[in-house]
Amino acid sequence: MSLKFLAEDDRPREKFLLKGKNALSDAELLAIIMGSGSRDESAVELARKILQSVENNWHHLSRLQIADLMKFKGVGEAKAISIAAALEIGRRRAAQEIPERTQIKSSNDIFLLLSPFLSDLQTEEFWAIFLNQNNRVLGKSQLSSGGINQSVVDVRILFKAAIDQFATALVIAHNHPSGNLKPSTEDVKITKQIAEAGKILNIQLLDHVIIAQNSYFSFADESML
Repeated sequence: MSLKFLAEDDRPREKFLLKGKNALSDAELLAIIMGSGSRDESAVELARKILQSVENNWHHLSRLQIADLMKFKGVGEAKAISIAAALEIGRRRAAQEIPERTQIKSSNDIFLLLSPFLSDLQTEEFWAIFLNQNNRVLGKSQLSSGGINQSVVDVRILFKAAIDQFATALVIAHNHPSGNLKPSTEDVKITKQIAEAGKILNIQLLDHVIIAQNSYFSFADESML
């Protein structure tokens, strides 16, 4: 549906979905926070009026008290609190340092990251770690779980997850509940399949680690990639 056919209160949300958050004006963002306007004004019109009262400056807006916000027709206590809470979130975000992502430098880093999830299991699970171009962790995910001696992963699901994370590299890992770290024929086969698929998508497979309770096997360390 075209934006022009929507009620004005709904347009900022639709615009957010269609064009992304950067496409929204300050008034449209504030309108989304408020949710609705008044009988006489849409949420966007009300938001525009509020912002104009503080010279369109978010810092000035953050100094207004709940009572100040409620002076605007259409802004009750709930809307005023929503505005104040959103501005406080922004303040806290600005005050925080961006946490540095864990960097994978060796197979031991992989083992330390995933062993808490895999080392004591009685059945096999298959996990992936998604990395950026500096091999810093974007995310990790369990992709499958299986029986005592087998956990099969769908390569399509693996790379969909990698693409969703905007990963440029990945690491795969699974556990051997038996404690035997020797790769099975299936382990070798799936590793080759993933490595070849990664070449096509330009997402490099850096390692495949098999994890037991207190030790691990690395395909990269053993020159098997």
